[in-house]
Amino acid sequence: MTMPYYVAPEQVMKDRAEYAQKGIARGRALVGTTYDQGVLIVAENPSSTLHKISEIYDRVAFAGVGRYNEFDQLRVAGVRHADTKGYAYSREDVDARSLANVYAQYLGQVFTHEMKPLEVEILVAELDPVGAAHQLFHIAYDGTVSDEQRFTVLGGEADAIAHRMAARFRQGWPLGEAVVACVASLSGPTRTLRADDLEVAVLEHGAWRRTFRRVTDGEVAQLLAHGEPVEIAAAKSSGAEGESPAGSVDQSGDDTGDVPAGTA
Repeated sequence: MTMPYYVAPEQVMKDRAEYAQKGIARGRALVGTTYDQGVLIVAENPSSTLHKISEIYDRVAFAGVGRYNEFDQLRVAGVRHADTKGYAYSREDVDARSLANVYAQYLGQVFTHEMKPLEVEILVAELDPVGAAHQLFHIAYDGTVSDEQRFTVLGGEADAIAHRMAARFRQGWPLGEAVVACVASLSGPTRTLRADDLEVAVLEHGAWRRTFRRVTDGEVAQLLAHGEPVEIAAAKSSGAEGESPAGSVDQSGDDTGDVPAGTA
């Protein structure tokens, strides 16, 4: 009698994790952070039609990296969940924490029981309507949820980008400085990202009920040109030539990295 082929559960989980991590790493990264007026999300995304950052509800935003078709299905499911909950109860009952838990349960279920895990990492962000206690929930491919306080990085070379972002982060910084820091962290020392290489959106305090707003390429270009921290602007005005101050973005190069079809 032929014995069935046996694979240890630990090895199965390890193989699934490696498979998902490789797929996510092929996608372009994004950074989510807080600033003085709300939450900022900056993604490397040259497409003007396939969005990695979207609105879920009045104060809740969604962002994803990895396989586009997979995280877009999660976005649609999140919109339906939020709409149903807001209609059944009240709009104030729709929050990022409960939505992150729903995503975590689903991703964990797929990772544990399905042959192929989802090659995605997602961010669920919520704007605090009365203060600065904004929420950033990073949900990994296996359903692990991280509640981030300052910023979070998804996809690509996440560790290196997070290290660069940690060196630049400043609590309560203005939008221009935050955009410059996020773009500099995403581009790194060897690449340049222009405004049309990026997708930028904010959840910001304002007079309207809906707080999500996409930042146009023109506004991003202006922020990159004029949103340097004070110490960097002072260094530029001092006339130092041939130096690139930390946090500044060189506008002369281009991103030539190849990304497999289906990843974003």
